[in-house]
Order: sequence, then structure tokens, then C-alpha cells
Amino acid sequence: MSKYEFYQQGSFINGKWKTGKDTFKVTNPSTGETITELYEVSLKDVELSIQSAAVAQKNWAQKTAEQRSKILRRWAELMFAYQDELALILTKEQGKPLNEAKGEIAYGASYLEWFSEEARRIYGDTIPSGNIDRRIVTIKQPVGVVTAITPWNFPNAMIARKAAAALAAGCTFIVKPASQTPLSALAMATLATDAGVPAGVFNVIVGTTARAIGDLLTTHPKIAKFSFTGSTETGKTLTKQCASTVKKVSMELGGNAPFIVFDDADIESAVHGAIISKFRNAGQTCVCTNRILVSNNISAEFTEKFVKAVADLQVGDGQQQGTDIGPLIDSKAKMNITALIKKSLSLGASIAAGSIDENSDDLFLQPIVLNNVTNDMPIAREEVFGPVAPIITFDSEDEAIELANDTDVGLAAYFYSRDIGRVWRVAEQLEFGMVGINEGIISNAAAPFGGIKQSGNGREGSKYGLDDYLEIKYMCMGGL
Repeated sequence: MSKYEFYQQGSFINGKWKTGKDTFKVTNPSTGETITELYEVSLKDVELSIQSAAVAQKNWAQKTAEQRSKILRRWAELMFAYQDELALILTKEQGKPLNEAKGEIAYGASYLEWFSEEARRIYGDTIPSGNIDRRIVTIKQPVGVVTAITPWNFPNAMIARKAAAALAAGCTFIVKPASQTPLSALAMATLATDAGVPAGVFNVIVGTTARAIGDLLTTHPKIAKFSFTGSTETGKTLTKQCASTVKKVSMELGGNAPFIVFDDADIESAVHGAIISKFRNAGQTCVCTNRILVSNNISAEFTEKFVKAVADLQVGDGQQQGTDIGPLIDSKAKMNITALIKKSLSLGASIAAGSIDENSDDLFLQPIVLNNVTNDMPIAREEVFGPVAPIITFDSEDEAIELANDTDVGLAAYFYSRDIGRVWRVAEQLEFGMVGINEGIISNAAAPFGGIKQSGNGREGSKYGLDDYLEIKYMCMGGL
């Protein structure tokens, strides 16, 4: 029995739980059942969170790096200690299999742990001056109040990745989680308090009035930085809104990840990597494989083995043992994916594995493999947030690179090859912020996460992850 009450009723603002008048339901996508009802945050309380965070930031910034480090580490330790409870909450509201949910909790905690250490390494510089009587010194200081909007597909880790860096830098943090998955964020707030995070430093606002809340979080003059993970189109809108007060902005937006299998690849390893990269979280990740590009020389062998592996995947309630693929997040997602599949089939694609059940009202979708796909089909052009794997063939290395880069986004890419020369050539020519080489899982707290082109800007995690939360101040000392 946990000593914590993880299922709260409303927003967490300035160290207190807020209720209100209107409520919204949080439902389990596997069953359709209501988990709980939460109070809608009011714009008045959003304003309160901003004002409280602005006041708290001054004191938080004055704490020593060691003090902030110890608090973040304690928060990480609590997340590890209550991994099972947090994972169950996550699975109930998001749907992913319980073992994946446990992995996400550990992944989120790893960012708190990583930045607890990076908090101690915010260094300045001394720069040689051109004048004998002057000295040039730079220091790094927190930007101030940070706000964020996070998605439903990783309701713990996406918050931890942003909040850990912000708090380590000396900033305060306000997050609006997706209305489908607010419970994980509120559970994190419960543990943050016990870890010693002061009132006003970490705030969670929950509600369904996304546009009104987003307007305030992106335009308020007391907010110094805004961070967003979500679709490219929404990211563009939010960036424009942030421009009104010239905020620092970091965007982790959509992807269209190619997974290239060259004819010299270890096919068994490539199949394993493709399964993990494509079907984790039911294909509902921004870095998951969107297109599988396979050399014509090995396409028959790869496809046969891949289809066989896909057939072994079990679809069902994430809380049930043995489930590999949980539900999609909502009916709109299922409808959109089904439409993409049908359109591509009408253009010449064929189903190699799986099927579409038009009569089912639930949110489950059997994993589907499509053959005879071309790079101009909708299933290849659009980011498919679901368990659909289109296979495209190619004849040469240059063609594979051209197909992979033929997209206006550039978040993640993957390829399998045992030729060291090809590894360097291809990795350098792929127009993506992250490249997995003979590896289907690339996320790690020590590595810089982020994309290029219309996949956004900024990097999360790694030694670079603090940069967007810090300002460099130059101090010129004269008269020496």
C-alpha cells in the first residue's frame, strides 16, 4: 500500500491542489471506462501559477547547485521507488503495455538523475582581453519561468525531460499535460513535493481548454521560455505566439523516420530492430519507424521474417500479461490511420500482414504490414501514429538516401549495415537530428534528443540540454 495519494482531483499550483467548478473525465483507452474526473483549471489559476512561479524562481535560483542537485536526485529516487505504482497509472490513462510503462518511468527518472548531476556543471569562462586593464568574464544564469505543453504518448518522460533541465538550471516550471493523460503529471507533482521541490517551482495545470491555456503560456510577459512536444503544425502556431514577447523556444515536433535495411545487413538483427522501433507504444512515438526501406536484393527474405515476427505480437489491454501492443489513444486516431491505409491501398499498396476490422468500436488495431508501397503514398508521406509498417524497396545506396531524405521533417532515422564505410557515408548524409545505426532504440538521457528541418529546434537531455534554459552574461571588468 503506497503512502501517497497519487490520484488527485485538480491542478497543482504553488504547492497546493486546486479544485474548481467544471470537470472533465480521464478514461482508459483499453476499456473506455472512466478512471477519474478532474477539475478544469481556470485562467485565473493559470495566471496564479505564473505569478507564483515568478516569485519562487528568485529563491530557487539562489539555491546552490548542490542543493538543487540533491532535490532532483531525491525526486528521481522516489520515481524509481514507486515505479510500479506510477507505471500502472500510466498504463490506465495511456494504454501502453505495463512493461513499457515501467520502462518509461525509469526513462523519466533517468533525466532527473542526469540533470541532478549536470546542475553542478554550469560553468562560465574567462576570456583573454585585448586591453591590459580589463578582464572578460562570462557566467550562465537561469532564463526564469519556463512553461511547457507535453503530449499524451509519453506522459511521464516528456515532462521529466523538460522539468529536470529547467530546475537544474535554476528555472521554475509550469506544465500543461495532455488532457487525455494528466494523471501521470499529477503523480509526479506528489513525489516532487516529498523530494523537497519548493512551492511554486514545479506546477501542473490540467484542463481541456488547450487553446486558451496555450495562449496564456506563450504570450505572458513573465514567462521567459516555452517548450513544446507535439505536431509540427501546432508547433508553428505556438512559435508565432511566443514571438510576441520574444521568448526562448524549444520545439520537438513531428517525424517521419526511415528505417533502411541494406543488403549487407544482419537481417535477423534488422527485423528485431524494426519491430521495436515500429511497434513500441503501438507505433505512437515521434521517433518510431514510419517507413521501412529495404534493398531489393533482400526484400523477400526480410519481408518474410518481418511478417512472421509481426504475427507473434499480441494486441490487448496493457494491464494484461503478454500484451505487446495496446490501444490507440482515441477514435479519431484510429479513423485517421484507417483512412491512410485505405488511400494507400487504392494507389497500389497491398497488405502483407494484418487486417482492418471496420466493425470494431474499440481502439485496438492489429499490426499491419504493407507491401508495394511507394514514397509518394500517404502512408509514407504522413507521420503515422499507429502500428502500420509500409515497406518500400530500393536498388542502390544513393536511392535509399534520397528516399529517406525526401521529407520536410528530420527527427530520427535508422539503418542497418555491416559495411563500416557505408555506415559513415550514410550517417553523415541522412538529414535527421538523430540516427540509429544497427539499433532500433536510441533514446538516452546522456544523448541529445531533437531534430532538424521542420522537426523543431533545441536539444533535450545530454550535456547540451541545459543550454536552452540558461542565459550567458558577459561581464567586462575595467580599471584594473
